[in-house]
Amino acid sequence: MSGGVDSSVSAALLKKNGYDVIAVFMKFWKEPNRKNENRCCSIEAKRDAQRVAIKLGIPFYVIDAKKEFKKRVVDYLIKEYKKGNTPNPCVECNRWIKFNFLFEQLNKLKADFIATGHYARVKNGKLLIAKDIKKDQTYFLWTLKQRQLSKIIFPIGDYTKGQVRGLAKKFRLPVFEKKDSQEICFIDTCIEDFLKKYIKAKPGHIITTEGKKVGEHERLIFYTIGQRKGIKIGGIGPFYVVKKDFKNNVLIVSNSQKDLLQKEMIVKNVNWISGKPFSGKCKVKIRSMAKMVGATIKRNRIIFNKPQRAITPGQSAVFYKGNKLLGGGIIV
Repeated sequence: MSGGVDSSVSAALLKKNGYDVIAVFMKFWKEPNRKNENRCCSIEAKRDAQRVAIKLGIPFYVIDAKKEFKKRVVDYLIKEYKKGNTPNPCVECNRWIKFNFLFEQLNKLKADFIATGHYARVKNGKLLIAKDIKKDQTYFLWTLKQRQLSKIIFPIGDYTKGQVRGLAKKFRLPVFEKKDSQEICFIDTCIEDFLKKYIKAKPGHIITTEGKKVGEHERLIFYTIGQRKGIKIGGIGPFYVVKKDFKNNVLIVSNSQKDLLQKEMIVKNVNWISGKPFSGKCKVKIRSMAKMVGATIKRNRIIFNKPQRAITPGQSAVFYKGNKLLGGGIIV
């Protein structure tokens, strides 16, 4: 329980349906000398989660996940940016913290299931898109295995966000008006300021795809494929990032979005929810806010029906068939 509306309503629904519920609040790593706590495990968040637990009459536990979080989420993010990739820390947090580290606590807590406030559904070993498509979070859950799905409950998967807020008010939960948090929880300022502390990198030239120098970049690690804002080329744009040349420390840009289009991509570390590899036609999401698009899977090669814009190494590619999540992988 994070102290947010979704996990609070999840606990309330479980309690209402006769489950013996335990509230677990996890403490994550925060930067040394940082004044503020992480948003998802701050003193305020803990207080809110505790107030909900008291309201529902359920036990409240705090688990220290700082060491695991630093290793699996923070160090991963830094390592990926060093490589020039654009990582997705929320995927790794779900993979290693909420559905691995927390699973290891099941026996200690004498629990049978883990329930979370994710907008997703599980049915007969299948991971399905949530009823509220706009809030659906299956994109971040593609790493789940069958053994985990058999012990996971997503209580709000069949509700819309509006209905969840309505239930929070109906249950008289003290967090019913609390706003959602969408930023990276362990970064207090901006990602650029955070990365400067952990990665040594130098400024360099910005050149066009035709080889013309048009400016200077601050550090290559700050840019991602498809980016337009923040390139700082005075008045002659717009320009889009099409490539990062780490060997020569050069940022390559183009003023044509056609240079961002690709028909195919390669993925690695693929996980299939069913445990069996899939080949054939499906739908693919190449970033969390992207639309699903038609494609054909041939092993770890994805061929799109239509060229896609700004395919970004390090991001997750997630595969769907109807409302079922097939699996996913990391874009190479």
